[in-house]
Amino acid sequence: MMTTLEELRTSLPEVANDIKLNLQSVLGAGVLSAGQRFGVAVAAAIASRNPALQGAVLQEARSQVDAKVIEDAQAAAVLMAMNNIYYRFRHMIGKESYVQKPARLRMNRIARPATSKADFELFSLAVSAINGCEACVRAHEKSVLEAGLTEDHVQEAVRIAATIHAAAVALELDVA
Repeated sequence: MMTTLEELRTSLPEVANDIKLNLQSVLGAGVLSAGQRFGVAVAAAIASRNPALQGAVLQEARSQVDAKVIEDAQAAAVLMAMNNIYYRFRHMIGKESYVQKPARLRMNRIARPATSKADFELFSLAVSAINGCEACVRAHEKSVLEAGLTEDHVQEAVRIAATIHAAAVALELDVA
């Protein structure tokens, strides 16, 4: 039987008590819609690479939002796994010659999400924050704002991503 998100949250070690509390609060109602909130959570859980957390977040998301939200969150996590490495490399190397070279990487889903462009960009922003790609964070934040969302949406999405990632780290602790 799969662990629920609440069971997983309460199982976090005492050293992660703040994360227990934050995990509960960041997934509560706020400026983000339920689809945005759980889309970010799913994308962040995938990017954080903890199977138990991913399963629990997916289970919770499936009870809260449409399957298209989950599909876009999964697609955003997978695409950013590729893009964050490629664009972070170009940014870190700092050579204009690499910037001039075409990426030649397929990214059609970004232009044609199952939900909305704004939400897909928000999911991509959250994953890019976890993966530490400054160029992607800047690009997705700009796209989110241009699509009509606000800095409050961005702030809330990154809070969710940070907390989900911290929960994944806490689950890996050896506190025995």
